[in-house]
Amino acid sequence: MMLSVTTFGGPQAHIAHFLRVLVNKRNYLSEEDLMEINSLCQVLPGPTSTQTLTAIGYRIGGPNLAYLTLLVWMMPAVLIMTAAALLIEEFQGRGVSLEFTRFVPAMAVGFVSYSAYTMSIKTVHTKTGIFLMILAGVLSYFVRSPFYYPVAILLSGIVTAFKYKAQPKEEKIPIRISWANFILWAGVLVVAAALGGITHFLPVRLFENFYRNGSLIFGGGQVLTPLLYTEFVELKHYLTSREFLSGYAIAQSIPGPVFAFSAFIGALSMEGHGVMAQLAGALLSAAGIFLPGTFLIFFLIRFWESIKKYRAVRASLEGITAASAGLVAAAAVFLFQPLDNNLATYGFTIGTFALLAFTRIPSGLIIIMGLVMGWIV
Repeated sequence: MMLSVTTFGGPQAHIAHFLRVLVNKRNYLSEEDLMEINSLCQVLPGPTSTQTLTAIGYRIGGPNLAYLTLLVWMMPAVLIMTAAALLIEEFQGRGVSLEFTRFVPAMAVGFVSYSAYTMSIKTVHTKTGIFLMILAGVLSYFVRSPFYYPVAILLSGIVTAFKYKAQPKEEKIPIRISWANFILWAGVLVVAAALGGITHFLPVRLFENFYRNGSLIFGGGQVLTPLLYTEFVELKHYLTSREFLSGYAIAQSIPGPVFAFSAFIGALSMEGHGVMAQLAGALLSAAGIFLPGTFLIFFLIRFWESIKKYRAVRASLEGITAASAGLVAAAAVFLFQPLDNNLATYGFTIGTFALLAFTRIPSGLIIIMGLVMGWIV
C-alpha cells in the first residue's frame, strides 16, 4: 500500500522505489532477483511495474497474494483518475471554464519527451539500437495504426535476437510449460472480442479495447500513450485532444501505475450515459488494461528459469527497448502537433522537460504549478 501512494515517475523511476522498499528495507528478495524479474516483465506486453510487483507477490505468497498486490497497487491511481474524469465532465456541464488547464497539454508533451530521453539514455547503447529506435519512430509517423506498435517492437526484438552470440552461454534447463494462465489470457481475449462484436455494448467494447491494448503493448504506459491517442482520439473520437492530454498529465502527476490512465479514458468515453455508467466504464477499462499482463506474467514466471538460459531471448531485449524508446519520442511529436503554435506552448513544453531533467521537483508539484499559472493567466 505504501508503494501505491508514494511511487511517482513511471516504470523507470518505479524500479528505484521497489529497490529501496522491497529489497533494502523489507528484504523480500535480493537486488539480483528484483532486476531479473523486472527484465522478464520487459519481455512481456503490459505494465512493467505492475507485472514486477505482482510477480514478486506470486513468488512470496502464490496467486492469492499476487492478485491482492495487483488490487492494492492499482486502485488508488484508478480511483483518482476516475474522479478526475468525473470532475472534468462536471465542469464542462456547468459551463465552468477549463482554461486553467491551458498549459497542461504542453506540459504533458514535456513529460513524454522526458520519458523518451530517459529511455534512450538508459537502454539504447549500440548502433543497432540507435538505428532501430530512429526507424521505429520515423515509420510510426507514416503508419498510423494501433497495430503498428506491437509489430514494430516485436520485429525489432527479432532483429537483435540474431546477435545472440554476444550473450554468454549458460547451461540449459529442460522447459516444462503449464498452459493454464496462457489459455485464460487467450480465452478472455476471444470472448471479450466476440461479445463486443455481437452486442456493440460500449462498456464491453471498452473492456475489449483495453484488454487488446494490454495484450499487445511492450514498454509500459509511455509506449501505450500514442496507441491510445490514435485509437480513442483520432479514430473513435471518444475524447478531445485537450481532454486526452490533460488526463495524461494528471496520470503523470499521481503515484502508482501510468496505466491507470485507462480509467480516465473509460469514464469520459461513457460521457452522457450517467455517473454509474461512467464508473463502470472506468473500472472495466482499468480491468481490461491490467489483466492481460498479469495472466501472462503468471504463465511465464513458472518456466522463466529455463527460458532465460537461451541467449536469443536475452539479446531480443536490446531491440524491444530501442523500438519502445523510438515510439515514445514519436509520441511527443504527435501530441505536440495539435497544440497552439505560440510561445507559451513552447515555453511550457521545454520548461517541463528542464524541470524533470535538472531538478528534483516532484512531477505532481510541476503539474500543480502549471494549473496555478493557468488560473492566474
